[in-house]
Amino acid sequence: MKGSDFRRLPKLRAGIAAVCGLLALGAVGALAMRPAAHAEQADAGRPVAQVPQSAAEIKLSFAPVVKKVVPAVVNVYATRMITQNAVSPFFDDPFFRRFFGDSGRPRPRMEQSLGSGVIVDPDGTIVTNVHVIKDADKVKVALADRREFDADIVLRDDKTDLAVLKIRGNPGKLPVLPIGESDTLEVGDIVLAVGNPFGVGQTVTQGIVSALARTQVGVSDYQFFIQTDAAINPGNSGGALVDMAGRLVGINTAIFSRSGGSIGIGFAIPSDMVRLVVDAARNGGVIRRPWLGATLQSVTADIADGLGLDRPQGALVTDVFAGGPAAEAGLKVGDLVVAVDGVAVDDPEAFGYRFVTKPLGSRVPLDVVRGGAKMRLTITLVTAPESVPRDARKLADGTPFAGATVVNLSPAVSEELKVPADRTGVAISAVDSGSIADQVGFQPGDILVEINGARVKSTKQAADLAAGRASVWRIAIERNGQVMQIALRG
Repeated sequence: MKGSDFRRLPKLRAGIAAVCGLLALGAVGALAMRPAAHAEQADAGRPVAQVPQSAAEIKLSFAPVVKKVVPAVVNVYATRMITQNAVSPFFDDPFFRRFFGDSGRPRPRMEQSLGSGVIVDPDGTIVTNVHVIKDADKVKVALADRREFDADIVLRDDKTDLAVLKIRGNPGKLPVLPIGESDTLEVGDIVLAVGNPFGVGQTVTQGIVSALARTQVGVSDYQFFIQTDAAINPGNSGGALVDMAGRLVGINTAIFSRSGGSIGIGFAIPSDMVRLVVDAARNGGVIRRPWLGATLQSVTADIADGLGLDRPQGALVTDVFAGGPAAEAGLKVGDLVVAVDGVAVDDPEAFGYRFVTKPLGSRVPLDVVRGGAKMRLTITLVTAPESVPRDARKLADGTPFAGATVVNLSPAVSEELKVPADRTGVAISAVDSGSIADQVGFQPGDILVEINGARVKSTKQAADLAAGRASVWRIAIERNGQVMQIALRG
């Protein structure tokens, strides 16, 4: 990955003032420790982990696991054509062109990015990170045996930063990395990372699981990461984190770094989320996620004290959409959700991960605290309805909206754009990079409230209003619950 990518990454929250670099990472395998004769067996037959007891145990090697996983880890090369800015502001001057010709005019050039990926199906299905193949015109993968293939992007999910590729043609039966259960991981488990850091070639690093359920990393919508100290660097993004049985338990995605290199704090997307995206790619390429129909917020120390809690925990319900799954389950404003299907959640991010990784159509119990009393509610998992056709429209050039795409709001669209489910009207769904709308400052998720005094109720009306002429554009938008008034020259 290019160095410029690091500078564009968001900062870690919770007071950590440093860049979280998105990196190409490698496959990781965890070595199962053999139990001592007197050791009790853990749940589900898991051996009890222990420190080495002899010189022979100290000489144990990860080589068998590495040999098993390395063939299923690939290098991903993404290329895109971009137009380079003019090198001279005088290229339109006839005198300048007399001596320098067209040397100052904008010209296209090729930009490349490097990452890693994991083969999860013998037919050539590969999972990687979205940021590895972002805006790519062409994607190529190189296998561990040095064969190279062109690949198509089957699915890209910006919410999770996961993408699924498919090798073109018939590559034959390929080695695969089975997807394991990330929920079986424990802090202290040994893991391996395999990838192509800095383009030096396939590399294996070893570490432990440093933490689980990290929710304040800030590199995707679903914040729930495995933290590891296995060395991962640029070029490792999209590679595998594997346990000692050689199973995929995570896709390495980001690091915390002050220098751009590894300092032993890396983050991987859990394999339970990876499985959801891969299954969607196998079933039509559309991701369908459960809809809660409620808004949640974190519990601060002050809120915890007001609720009579001994510590901040859970996700506090601040709004419930009438007729949604949460309302039908009996969830109310002021309820504190503390567990999903028996698994405790400490914040809305942890709730979101636990909730969306449950299968659609199932009924999931939620543990709730209401008025100091504990209760259990059961919610049916359904997708958000698109009650109004989204009717996406790109707004006219020559206006402040040029480059913006708008859609009609519905619960489904609101869920995608992360706006309150009870909002109606029109929202901006996309803004072209470098467009007039981008320069003005419009963002995906902005709700168009008014244009020149007219209330915006549909995308057709928005397109008609934006196609007009005005000496001054007066625009009202809602962003993060606040309405802002903008005045721009025509």
